[in-house]
Amino acid sequence: MAGVDLQARASAQYDDYYKDGASEWRRLGAIDKADNIVALCGHLPLRSVLEIGAGDGSILSRLSEVGFGRELYAVEISASGVDVIQKRNIPQLVECRLFDGYQLPYEAGRFDLAILSHVIEHVDHPRQVLYEAARVARYVFIEVPTEDISRRPANYVATHVGHINFYSPRTIRWLVQSCGLHVLRQMTTNPSKATYLHQAGRKGAVHFHVKQWLLSLAPALAIRHFCYHEALLATSPGVVPDERPR
Repeated sequence: MAGVDLQARASAQYDDYYKDGASEWRRLGAIDKADNIVALCGHLPLRSVLEIGAGDGSILSRLSEVGFGRELYAVEISASGVDVIQKRNIPQLVECRLFDGYQLPYEAGRFDLAILSHVIEHVDHPRQVLYEAARVARYVFIEVPTEDISRRPANYVATHVGHINFYSPRTIRWLVQSCGLHVLRQMTTNPSKATYLHQAGRKGAVHFHVKQWLLSLAPALAIRHFCYHEALLATSPGVVPDERPR
């Protein structure tokens, strides 16, 4: 919409988002998200890895723990997020920069891999973010929650988590492909039981098992009615996929 300063709006929404520091909820979620990154990208020879929208650094910290990539970089729109990331002293982290949410402060082809984990659902212009990720990196990892399900209400309702885009496994694939990227791998996962237990105790554990059972036996039905995580590994069509082990 004309006249709206998207960068200022995003900064206002997220600038103090991580002012309370790292959280157990984000730490648990980061284990799952890092596992998905390794599952789809671990076969690639990766030296330099950039996380776009790195939050409080939970995913980067986990990737460093498991020895993923030799050099880790981060950009984040939230000043509080950058502060928390820098205080973590992540061993493989080379630098963490504040950015405007769209323009990456790096030259073309700078990185082997760019990570967009639970970012695309937050931004006004997801294609612009994907174009930038593909500009600076040979490969792009994308993960989103699959919230475009049968149980969603007819009308949009804003929540504290800040999601404004809602995807299914098919529509996130289409979005990535419409940006001129080639999808190499894709998978649907259920967050770990630990995250459900942390959020809702025994009731959460039951919810986890129901979703896991349905995803195993009837995946099409599961993704139609429940929210999962959808992860993709993509690259530009001109890039020859490198399948050598890391």
